[in-house]
Amino acid sequence: MKIAILSRNSRLYSTHRLVEAARERHHSVRVLDPLRCYMRIDAGRFEMHYKGRDLSRFDAVIPRIGASITRYGTAVLRQFEMMGVFTPNKSDPVLRARDKLRCLQMLAQQGLGLPSTVFGDNPDDTTDLLAMLGKPPHVIKLVEGAQGQGVVLAEKITGSRSVIEAFRGLYANFLVQEYIAESKGADVRCFVVGGKVIASMRRQAKAGEFRSNLHRGGSAEATTLSEAESDAAIRAAAVMGLGIAGVDLLRSKRGPLVLEVNSSPGLEGIEHATGVDVAGAIIGYLERRVHQDEMRAQRRRAASAGKTAKPKKTAQAKPAKRRARLTSI
Repeated sequence: MKIAILSRNSRLYSTHRLVEAARERHHSVRVLDPLRCYMRIDAGRFEMHYKGRDLSRFDAVIPRIGASITRYGTAVLRQFEMMGVFTPNKSDPVLRARDKLRCLQMLAQQGLGLPSTVFGDNPDDTTDLLAMLGKPPHVIKLVEGAQGQGVVLAEKITGSRSVIEAFRGLYANFLVQEYIAESKGADVRCFVVGGKVIASMRRQAKAGEFRSNLHRGGSAEATTLSEAESDAAIRAAAVMGLGIAGVDLLRSKRGPLVLEVNSSPGLEGIEHATGVDVAGAIIGYLERRVHQDEMRAQRRRAASAGKTAKPKKTAQAKPAKRRARLTSI
């Protein structure tokens, strides 16, 4: 199998581990910088080049698209899709997951538990907006933030107003959520591959910090999920249409609450915390899906050939009919 990995840096842990796992399984793998991919689009024809060479012979592509290049990166991914290359995370699901507000709206529509969330644009509505949410503390976060960036905890109503005013002054899209005190600065990262949770870890924020992201100095350890938590993670990934996803949950008094669904979850923290070969599981999933797609294509070709094939007529067919009519007369 020939695999492409869309990543701007082949030395990143997650990218390196995917390359390593693919080669251990005797696959050909190549890391492609999405910004160096360029394409031609014609009616019924889709062409992709990379540094002067054609990119038409891949069986699968794994997107590791950073938030800063989401628009161009997903355009490249979509081009691969149009060329018939399998990807576990298609371009539209990646775009949905990157938009926190859209993600929450879709999850809520399917009845998944979430922290109560409000969103508004006009400054005149701020008082009523916060009243809809309830008393502080409030968590205010950018709609397109990543790794804990653009997430602020406001413990007083005046603090909530000040942060909202600052974000509006920057023309930033943001949402405001209730603070789940009983989580005590911890969340659970569930790594979903092919509709199954293959690894999970509990992340704890460092002292004086409420964000549990490992990039913010948080710690991590393996954890066992309850049936409700596992079901929530699997359903969240399915709602977003992602074959590979990192689903972040909060453990609350009313059950698991989905914080976020990540379409390019990092491998380093969860592999180190759990000892699970997550990269190998991802490559194994690609193998199964590509094989299934090949088998379906073969069946379609066989069925099509069966419909178009005409039965051969024997030379004795017509004379036999004539003799039958003469005999009946």
